[in-house]
Amino acid sequence: MLGQASAAGARLAHFPEGFLSGYAVEDVVSWDDFDWALVRRELEDVAAFAGELGIWVVLGSAHPLTEPHLPHNSLYVVSDEGRLVDRYDKRKCSHTELTRFYTPGFEPVVFDVDGFCFGLAICIEINFSDVFAEYDRLDVDCLLLSAYPVDSIFATKARAYAAIHNYWLSLSVPAQATHLFHSGLIGPHGEVLAEAGGESGLVVGTLDRDDPALRGALEFARPWRAMARSGDIYKERRVTDERSRVRTEF
Repeated sequence: MLGQASAAGARLAHFPEGFLSGYAVEDVVSWDDFDWALVRRELEDVAAFAGELGIWVVLGSAHPLTEPHLPHNSLYVVSDEGRLVDRYDKRKCSHTELTRFYTPGFEPVVFDVDGFCFGLAICIEINFSDVFAEYDRLDVDCLLLSAYPVDSIFATKARAYAAIHNYWLSLSVPAQATHLFHSGLIGPHGEVLAEAGGESGLVVGTLDRDDPALRGALEFARPWRAMARSGDIYKERRVTDERSRVRTEF
């Protein structure tokens, strides 16, 4: 799939949660006797191949910590030179994850590719609006959301965040989830720009700031909403008026 992505001209390939190691409960019953050495070799192979192809890779996998600590549920960021440049550790872990499988992370991660700023989030974090608002404040152009979803409303939430914050959102899920919705690229206006379809496979989307369909979201909505959130445009128009202060009279 990396070879196909590179041949299609992609500069970044984005894969689902737990893509390499497997995801807890669904693929991993316990970390006892888990072959971490094999996972590391595979990660090193992926990084080396990314360097050969000259393509960035964001890849979901568990990241082992020193015993007896549970691993992180992570996204590795590999540059087009084949170097591991950062790692995002899932912050909002579920109850099962937190008590049996993973150690939470605490930091957002952003990185730049060809003049675009990317942010990272994982699965259940879709339910925490503060995560997506934080990346808006960090001025990301595109949020990469890797998941192993369990319901179809997940995709609706992803489209809503893209439209609310006016950034692109890449949604990457495993083939087992295609009966719920499809992996794809959502635009800053909340519309799906490209999707993989119902079969396992690759989808290629383009971040185009000059797309006329996105002008309203990128040039007007996003900067104006940032102003509105600061509150100044409302504070300066606040009035002292008895008709405003009293709310129990018609």
